[in-house]
Amino acid sequence: MTSVQIRRHAARHRVPPDYTPRLRLKPKAESIGYLDGAWWPRSGDLTTELPDLLAVLAIRLGPVWRVVYDPAGWSPPPPQMTANGRVVRLDAYPFELWNTMYVFGSDSTFIVLQVVPSATNQLTAHSALMAAATPEPAAAISG
Repeated sequence: MTSVQIRRHAARHRVPPDYTPRLRLKPKAESIGYLDGAWWPRSGDLTTELPDLLAVLAIRLGPVWRVVYDPAGWSPPPPQMTANGRVVRLDAYPFELWNTMYVFGSDSTFIVLQVVPSATNQLTAHSALMAAATPEPAAAISG
């Protein structure tokens, strides 16, 4: 009897999210403007919410090493956490724009997200997610 070898290719993302993040991003090619998209977390606990978000954003950013967040919307987290087997630095920064988050990938790339507070009602949150992910109109790009 001949043995059959099955080669398994390592999945690009070994840790899938437990819950699909409520996230909308602009198409990568159309990412014009300050925001790249919006995220609506399920709670105000950053260390609980980040692993699933970072697993999804790793598709665009590669491994995430740093998150800079607006401390007004979160219970105080530690200065770093482990997400998907990697240490991620967490830096609070009171932004001029309320509820904004920067997520930095390994290739010096980053995504800027509008964070919709977890207590926001579903209709309002959905509208905010869709608006943040809408590409800028052509007139705004040329102006």
